[in-house]
Amino acid sequence: MPPTRSDEEEIRRLVARFANAFDLKAWGTLEGCLAESVHTDYADLRGTPPETMSRRRFVELRRAALEPLQTHHLGGNHEITMDGDRAECRASMIIWRRDGAGRVFNTHCLYRFGLTRAAEGWRIASIAQTVLWNEGDAAVHGGVP
Repeated sequence: MPPTRSDEEEIRRLVARFANAFDLKAWGTLEGCLAESVHTDYADLRGTPPETMSRRRFVELRRAALEPLQTHHLGGNHEITMDGDRAECRASMIIWRRDGAGRVFNTHCLYRFGLTRAAEGWRIASIAQTVLWNEGDAAVHGGVP
């Protein structure tokens, strides 16, 4: 089933709210973007295997790694496909990170978001990141080994 204009707009707004929540350190807003359980695949960035965790755990891990950093997530090129109450959004993103000493670690990547429709609207149920390239000092990001 092709997405409706309102579904597409809601999904774009959700992905934007997800990205902006990191930059604003709005951890409650970030949690509200997610399904109860989130499957993640950040193997390209972290070298860790995919895993499933609670949305609360996802947010806590991001807070611990990113709270001390200035970040700016900028996304676009949304490609949305739907199948009933499930959808996928592929989006391009650049993530700028800077620590207090001015060191940077930036990531150019593609995200694949798996979404589910809940009573309160669309929520992100899975996140897979494919890194195109990184720039800078990986030690800046506490979430990268």
